[in-house]
Amino acid sequence: MGTLRIEFLGTGTSQGVPVVACACEVCTSPDIQDKRLRTSVKVSVDGVDLLIDAGPDLRQQLLRSGTQRLDAILLTHEHMDHVAGIDELRALNFAQKQEMDLFANVATMKAVRRMFHYAFAEVRYPGVPELRLHEIGLDPFQVAGVEVVPVEVKHHYMPVLGFRIGEFAYITDAKTIEADQKVKLEGLKVLVLNALRKKCHLSHFNLKEALDLVAELRPERAYFTHLSHLMGRHADVSAELPEGVWLAYDGLVLEVEDARIHP
Repeated sequence: MGTLRIEFLGTGTSQGVPVVACACEVCTSPDIQDKRLRTSVKVSVDGVDLLIDAGPDLRQQLLRSGTQRLDAILLTHEHMDHVAGIDELRALNFAQKQEMDLFANVATMKAVRRMFHYAFAEVRYPGVPELRLHEIGLDPFQVAGVEVVPVEVKHHYMPVLGFRIGEFAYITDAKTIEADQKVKLEGLKVLVLNALRKKCHLSHFNLKEALDLVAELRPERAYFTHLSHLMGRHADVSAELPEGVWLAYDGLVLEVEDARIHP
């Protein structure tokens, strides 16, 4: 038993909010909760700090959160809004004087090697990211003594990994989840789930689909992330949500007390 801390570094979709060259009511909103960097979350448990996804806003996110160290990065999939910030890990390599551990499925690892080929070259330029890659499947694995359970979802036809740590689970870029993976999401205190917008979308849950899944899984609390400007203003949508469900926002910190964080 222990305390699990969850910090939302970004809660926006691939374009972020506000969107470049958009003058809609969300993108021009003065509400700080309508300003969303690309989706990422930091999870801290028993002195172990894990980052889920490293998107293009990573430098800004780590500075804002005051992050001094990370034990590992868990990658959900290869899309640029989830991996484009990997080069920023150089600063943590320098501060921690060691390689950074990255955990991802085979397809994502291939993409990381392709995108950041200079980090894996036989002769590397000084100062490139120092990365140690760990390919994972759907079996539980350990990161610095913390058990992580992968949960596979489908982003249209692309397999994407969510992650369960104790009684907390984080799912992004999902459109469908098979029954054998939903079982891994039972008995949660906190579920974080993507909800792109109100209108139906090819590869993401919309608001209704996300709410339906919450009603099915019945976590104690649910928070929606990977939010588009097409969802509407934070304050307006929040007022429509049922009890126990919230929109996440950048900088939000949650604590799961007395969490069952070990098998």
